[in-house]
Amino acid sequence: MKGIKKSLTEEYLYLDLSHQTEGCIFPLHTAVTVFLLLYCDCKIFKVCLVLTRESTDISQIKNVLPQDVETQIISREELPSIVQNCCLPAAVERPGNFCRAGLAVVLRHIIQKSYEADPSKKEILELLGFKKTCLKACAEVSQWTRLCELTIPSAIENFLGESSEQPSTIPVEILQLEKKLSEPVRVHNDDKLRRQKLKEQKAAGVGLSLAKDKTKSKACNQETSEELDSPSKSLELELAFSKLTPQEDPASANREPSHIRKVKASDLPPLEHVFAEGLYFTLADIVLLPCVHHFLVIICKKHSEKLVEFPLLASWYQRIQEVPKVKTAASKCGIQFLDLPELLTTSNEQHPNLSEVPGVEEQSDPSFIGGPRPTMTKLMEKGIEVMFSPHPCPTWTLDWNNLPAAVSPKEGKMSSDRALRKQQQLNNLVYVVTNQARPGDRIVDFCSGGGHVGIVLAHMLPSCQVTLIENKELSLVRAKKRSDELGLSNIWFIQANMEYFTGMFNIGVALHACGVATDMVIEHCIKMRASFVTCPCCYGFIQSTSKFNFPKSEQFKETLSYKEHMILCRFADQTAVQLPLQRRLIGSLPGSKR
Repeated sequence: MKGIKKSLTEEYLYLDLSHQTEGCIFPLHTAVTVFLLLYCDCKIFKVCLVLTRESTDISQIKNVLPQDVETQIISREELPSIVQNCCLPAAVERPGNFCRAGLAVVLRHIIQKSYEADPSKKEILELLGFKKTCLKACAEVSQWTRLCELTIPSAIENFLGESSEQPSTIPVEILQLEKKLSEPVRVHNDDKLRRQKLKEQKAAGVGLSLAKDKTKSKACNQETSEELDSPSKSLELELAFSKLTPQEDPASANREPSHIRKVKASDLPPLEHVFAEGLYFTLADIVLLPCVHHFLVIICKKHSEKLVEFPLLASWYQRIQEVPKVKTAASKCGIQFLDLPELLTTSNEQHPNLSEVPGVEEQSDPSFIGGPRPTMTKLMEKGIEVMFSPHPCPTWTLDWNNLPAAVSPKEGKMSSDRALRKQQQLNNLVYVVTNQARPGDRIVDFCSGGGHVGIVLAHMLPSCQVTLIENKELSLVRAKKRSDELGLSNIWFIQANMEYFTGMFNIGVALHACGVATDMVIEHCIKMRASFVTCPCCYGFIQSTSKFNFPKSEQFKETLSYKEHMILCRFADQTAVQLPLQRRLIGSLPGSKR
């Protein structure tokens, strides 16, 4: 076929396989991945299903596997060494020192590879969304990625596994998704589209007052086919499905009349969800479909009276079936779509169970004065002062002139001034690590970026195994290219979130792991009882997350409020080049741990 590339690198895709129930493959991460393979009609990967239970009945499993996907079943012991250090799903290129692990990373890779194999399938690439950022942010910092990638699949699996004798509790994550679908949509050309929507509403005789009260009138809307064709939703649907069907000649955009251009942005009607992330069908919908389907199957069977609590979710479920190729891929996966009744949308009142969701809120502090000086004074009054220590490595220990060119950060696409500063930083970290390392040690370079630290360590310590962990694909590809030029055989590359790396190691390293990422590295090292050498950055980005609450140390908790701690972080995130030489020292607050 024209446009199809035939000489592609052979890759292996490893998926967990625990069991199957009523046509559903578990874990749901595997069901989602198989669904995407079928939707993309992707035949590039050799799929290996890894049994997680010795008692799994293979004959029954084979009956529910799609015939279109060529698979083989293996044990965990047969996994390549690099994959044994990761959570599945995982994709590995031959010869096997580059691995992609984690649901979002692997799914994005499948999409990219499917498009590279057949560039005519532009609708496949559209799954990655605007600027190809759908589910790109790691789950540790993005609540949306975490919801789609981790918490919803896990919550649905627990929900499906509950005993029929016990009363089922609706997963809070499903309630969060329903709430998400009720929120106004934000897109890059938001203002233009909302003015276009207002123009259509006025042309249909809908007053501006309706636009102002849009969010208050949802209880009167009915999710029927007539509503989908109404002026209030025709624009969203037209935009959503225009990307899913071939367009011969795109309509020319007409300028809005002056009375539409003069309307304040706050008075424009909001855009409403068509799909999970907003107007367009994306990878997020692919991930959610198998999960939501199996949730609705149980609801319809055992708790049909609760279906009215999810009108927006039910509407999304019905609408996603209209997307080309979705029904075909779903049927091959054993998903038989439900015929749901028409539901009235409920008001925007928060579901009582949503109050149970832990949230990170900045508490008000009436005694807060503000500014770094009052905060530092407060610390000093409690006996917490800065302590300085001499530089651990005041002289050069790496002879960059005699090292191979590919070892130098100058090969990592940066300016000469920045490369010099990077060499100084690497000199310090490598000095400490080489003094700690022993032959046979496993060293992990977390948040490795282009591999500046890991490549130097792999070159300087040939008897150690060095692993680079990085979420950004392009950075890791550059690092691998430099490693290949050096002929390094003691280095692995893993594109994954930190949570997906489960291997044992002796030393963890992180240079400029941004914000809370440094805390995550330290926590991971402590959990694995490994030494760690870190140089943090971007203190100003430190904030409480689903994993961490700040301040962390008992001394700081007793002394500083959350706001004051944030002030301290922002104060620390300043350059020191203008300070006298004697003040450019390594400073730390005793027992602070930030």
